[in-house]
Amino acid sequence: QVQLVESGGGLVQTGGSLGVSCAASGDTICISDMAWYRQAPGKERELVASITRAGSANYADFVKGRFTISRDNAKNSIHLQMNNLKPEETAVYYCHAKGVGGWPRCPKSSWGQGTQVTVSS
Repeated sequence: QVQLVESGGGLVQTGGSLGVSCAASGDTICISDMAWYRQAPGKERELVASITRAGSANYADFVKGRFTISRDNAKNSIHLQMNNLKPEETAVYYCHAKGVGGWPRCPKSSWGQGTQVTVSS
């Protein structure tokens, strides 16, 4: 199994910056792509950014130019640096790991418990 633990959430003012991290453990060989999602109160969970094992990143349009996702394969971790934060980005931020294809003993998908990010207006 794969365990994902997020850290770094907290309270930040509008326009401020915050970084959140995710550490993977367990069967980390099972992990291919990793990503950050977020879910605001009363809203659907949405993809924020993703990154492959090779370090190729993709971003949702609403965070391009402000957020940066990075990955450290040696530490089995990812990080999301969030700049110029907006109040509407208050949400629980979740780490996600996609399982490698063709490995039946690996989970297809793993989620962390989330870390709260609050942006004050």
